[in-house]
Amino acid sequence: MRTFVDDIAAHAGSRPDRVAVVTPAGELTYEELSARIESLAGVLRARGARPEVVCAVAVERGVDAVVAVAAVVRSGAAFLGLDPEQPPARLAALARSGGAEMLLTTSALAARLDLPAVGPRVLLDRPGATAAGAAPAGGPPERGLAYVSHTSGSTGEPSAVLVEHRGLDAYLRFVVRDYGLGPDTVGLQVAPLGYDASVRDTFAPLLAGGRLIVVPRSALLRPEEFGEAVREHGVNALLSVTPSFLSFLAGRPDAAGLLAGLRLVVSSGESLRPFLTAGGRALISGSLVNQYGPTECTMTSTRYAVPARPDPAAVTADRVGTPIDGVVVRLLDADLAPVADGDTGEVYIGGTGVARGYRGLPARTAERFVPDPLGPPGARLYRTGDLARRGPEGLSYLGRGDRQVKIRGYRVDPAEVEGALLTHPGVSGAVVTSDTDGQGRVFLIAHVTGDSGVPDTALRAHLGTTLPPHLMPRRFVRLAELPTTRGGKADRRALAESGGTRS
Repeated sequence: MRTFVDDIAAHAGSRPDRVAVVTPAGELTYEELSARIESLAGVLRARGARPEVVCAVAVERGVDAVVAVAAVVRSGAAFLGLDPEQPPARLAALARSGGAEMLLTTSALAARLDLPAVGPRVLLDRPGATAAGAAPAGGPPERGLAYVSHTSGSTGEPSAVLVEHRGLDAYLRFVVRDYGLGPDTVGLQVAPLGYDASVRDTFAPLLAGGRLIVVPRSALLRPEEFGEAVREHGVNALLSVTPSFLSFLAGRPDAAGLLAGLRLVVSSGESLRPFLTAGGRALISGSLVNQYGPTECTMTSTRYAVPARPDPAAVTADRVGTPIDGVVVRLLDADLAPVADGDTGEVYIGGTGVARGYRGLPARTAERFVPDPLGPPGARLYRTGDLARRGPEGLSYLGRGDRQVKIRGYRVDPAEVEGALLTHPGVSGAVVTSDTDGQGRVFLIAHVTGDSGVPDTALRAHLGTTLPPHLMPRRFVRLAELPTTRGGKADRRALAESGGTRS
């Protein structure tokens, strides 16, 4: 089949001098990028890369990381992205659970990380003189394995998700088509390496013939440097940002300037409700798209274009919109029967992007990947565990069962309290968790950043203007900053396990 790497080669043929990738080390044209991809792919094929072989890629952010992933795809094999900034022990566990048979890295990282791989190691700074292998005729098979990504399981252990080429390419082409990407697109790589969102971040702009900007991860975490990168390179698209990141920027007095010039901002991974409730949509002059979808369904399954002036219902409902091309979304009850529009159901996802399952976990695969009772023979659905309802604007996300709690008989979504807290001028960040007291009563804890001089009474008075009593946090924990996961999301587990510094 034709892959996104073939399109990069086509751009190199038609516009060889067009700049493809920009890093602090310099620029790389499409011709130079394509040549490096083809050269490394030949080395990989000669070393044994072929369909179904998993190649772990542990490379620092930069051109080498872009080339390495694309070269694996070009060789016909599958890639497993590893973020070198994570602890070596965790990376080793991911490589083992992902079934890595080859390892692409550098000499320095190979010595520091000591990652396991059954087969050979290919050092990008010393690829060797191995004769290039022949390219696979017609490209990799559609049902061939494209990449392995990890997601948390019910026990907290990461599970390796197997995604096929047909799902990856269909999704990247959808992003380019639906979001209007083209040769004038300048995308900033935001998502950390090793997360599936980085695949969209990196290769959607290149598939469109645009330009990819890569800056050090540390620069993205400093608002001034982030804004400087956007202005200096003329960045007009952010394809993988989390609501936590947007809220972090929105809390800055120069937020509008940091986001100026962006024609497209795509958010995913968390509820966008707190950002919208706090009035964040007004900070983005271009399009804002809210995406929803699990790793098990090739990153994204639905999307919702947030209006420039969202109505209150859109903010309250946490809309995630309609299915992307080739995706089927069903809302089913406990008996796998469809629920009526407006009623709450569990989200089941089918279509091209549904992964094969979890590597080495047949019981969990059978539990989560189920036959589609309403589809043709052989059709499967992924059971997400998420709750939603369908309305005229598409799906409204209601959260996961493990985030929702009952207080005084009321079902409570902590995101509603978070959004209300963020409307207070003295609050720059908020995450609400739950706990249980000695009498078995569930209560809410608000973890907030911002002006520590604002007393609890003032926050309670502020919340009391919009929230009923059962949504009022019992405690407020003041933090200098909210902890985040490597993927940029608020680390709710860390907050729940630590008492922090109480006011």
